[in-house]
This record gives sequence, structure tokens and C-alpha cells, in this order.
Amino acid sequence: MGQLEVWRFVSRFNAFKRINIIQRHLIMSKHTDATEEVLLEKKGCAGVITLNRPKLLNTLNVNMIQQIYPQLKKWEQDPETFLIIIKGAGEKAFCAGGDIRVISEAKNANQELAPVFFREEYMLNNAIASCQKPYVALLHGITMGGGVGLSVHGQFRVATEKCLFAMPETAIGLFPDVGGGYFLPRLQGKLGYFLALTGFRLKGRDVYRAGIATHFVDSEKLGMLEEDLLALKSPSKENVAAVLENYHTECKIDRDKSFTLEEHMDKINSCFSANTVEQIIENLQQDGSSFALEQLKVINKMSPTSLKITLRQLIEGSSKTLQEVLTMEYRLSQACMRGHDFHEGVRAVLIDKDQSPKWKPADLKEVTDEYLNNYFKSLGSNDLKF
Repeated sequence: MGQLEVWRFVSRFNAFKRINIIQRHLIMSKHTDATEEVLLEKKGCAGVITLNRPKLLNTLNVNMIQQIYPQLKKWEQDPETFLIIIKGAGEKAFCAGGDIRVISEAKNANQELAPVFFREEYMLNNAIASCQKPYVALLHGITMGGGVGLSVHGQFRVATEKCLFAMPETAIGLFPDVGGGYFLPRLQGKLGYFLALTGFRLKGRDVYRAGIATHFVDSEKLGMLEEDLLALKSPSKENVAAVLENYHTECKIDRDKSFTLEEHMDKINSCFSANTVEQIIENLQQDGSSFALEQLKVINKMSPTSLKITLRQLIEGSSKTLQEVLTMEYRLSQACMRGHDFHEGVRAVLIDKDQSPKWKPADLKEVTDEYLNNYFKSLGSNDLKF
């Protein structure tokens, strides 16, 4: 066997191995051990969802979504279930996002995982928003991307001092999805636009001050808080709110510290109020402060396509319903899967970890309105419908 034949054989074997890995992921729900990726338990008056992949920072996959959605619907209809609690296993993360590496690898192995994943994830985001029972998300540790989608649309979001929030998608050639186009433009001033374009991280009480969390609680009291919620007898929404309010009021951590971005909000509001990414960049350059120049540096590393998609997504989303936003985001997600930047971003950040993505197009000027329109096009019968 010549060197070329050996190389071909090895290439085929590696491709076969990769396809096998993807196929195992796709049929995961048939394996008993996969059920342990998420725990669904009835405790006291509540249905409790525990994201149970602590070693993988509780990243969300299709199997988990396909278990959570029907159970959420059942609990919503169950007269003996009065509230729903969602939390992450371990101390590091609530949920660090969707398992995007697997989605990208599936595409490379010609497996169509992306349409299923995004469709079912967004359906779950909508189900959380429309849930008729009080829904309490305990945001302890990393809460990013898909993890934000599992919490921010619910009635109550309880952050601890360990909570680390971000929507970092522009750094991987994606956009702040899971309803980001709905909740981000509705934050104070232009804060949501700033968080979306830069991926800026908020920690602890700042997650509450930004309006992303509804309550802030000492992490050491989180177990007691959960016990008090579970012990409630046939609670109303007001009863649940009263328990959360008590713990929130008692929490002294960073109580006297102002919002980290407070001193920069005027700059954020003026610089990020522009209707084009180019104008935002010009505004930051003209501002010239160290804060503005730091954000400029960050934005210049992001995917130009992602930046333009994201700004338009938020502008359009500011006047849409959540369902309309999720339909728009599903179109965008599928266009990103067909494109270059998402797979390149995953490679650079999560696979090779060289942190040097080669974006295409590499320049904002090349991301024309005509080019962008293709991302927002209707998928016809394949559109997301509620």
C-alpha cells in the first residue's frame, strides 16, 4: 500500500469515527445513561429540573431539551404542581449554553442536527415564557447563551454572587439567540445592544442590577431558599414572590456597591444608539475614552457578519413579540449553519483553541445589506411556527 493509499485510508477511518460519534449523540435519547443528563423530579409542591452535566458546565443538548419540554407541559397542567424550579448541578455553572461544538461537528459529518436543535430549543424558550405556573431559575455560576434562554423568559430569575452572565455569540460567528432579540433591546437604555455586540460579562449583583435577574441571593442560602419554596402549601405566584423577596432583602453582598457599568451608561447610550455597526465604531473612536477604546478593541475581533446580524436582530426585535423574534432567530440560526463564520468560530474557540478565527467576509464593508438580507429570509414551510 503506497503512502497516498495509507493517507486516504486514515482519512476515511477518521471521518468514519467522527460520523460514529455524531450518530451516537443523535440517538443518545435511546440510552438509559442519557436520561441522567437532566433530572426531572416532583418534590413537595414543585417540579424540579436539574441540568446534570456538571463536567461540561451543564451545556444543553437535544436529548435534554426533548426531556424538559414535555415534562414542563405536564407540570403546567398538573393541579398538584404549583411551581417549577430549574437549576444546574455542581458549583460552576447553571448552564454555559448550547452544546454548539457537537452541532458544528454534526454539520461537518453531514448530519443534520442543527435544524432539530434550534427548533426544539426555541420552542422550549417560548414554553418557558408562556408557562402558567411560577417558574424559578436559580442562576448560580456560568449562565450564558442557551442557559440564558432557559431562565430569562421565566417569571423569576434568582442570581447569586457566583453568577456570571454573558451573551458571547458574536465571538463565535453566531448571534445572541434564544430570544436575545426580544429581551436585550428591552434592557435599560442601550445596555442590551452593548452586551450583545461585545459579549461583556456581568457578575453577581450586576446581573440583577442590569434587569436580567429579578432577585439576588447569597449562594450559601440557595439550598435553604429551595427548601422553603418546596415546603410551601399550594402556593400562589404571590407566595413564591414573597419567599424570594425575603431572601433578596436579607442578602447584604455588594448591596452598597453601584452597578459596574453605571459610570459608563451615558457613553453606552450615546455610542450604541446608532443604526449601523460602522456608526457605533465611529462613535467609540470619537469618544476616545479608555472604556470606549477597550470596547472598540473587542468589537474589532468579532465576526463582521455576526455584528451586523446582531444589530439588525435587536433593532427589529425591539418591536416584535417573543414568538416573532424566535421565528426570526430560527431563520438566522439556519443561515449561520450554512455559512462559514459559525464553524470557524467554534474551531478557533472550542476545538483548536487558537483564538484566531479567520472571518469571511473579513471586513464590515463586505457585509452589505443585500448579503445580510439572505440571513433574514423566510424559510417558507420550514419556518418555526408556534
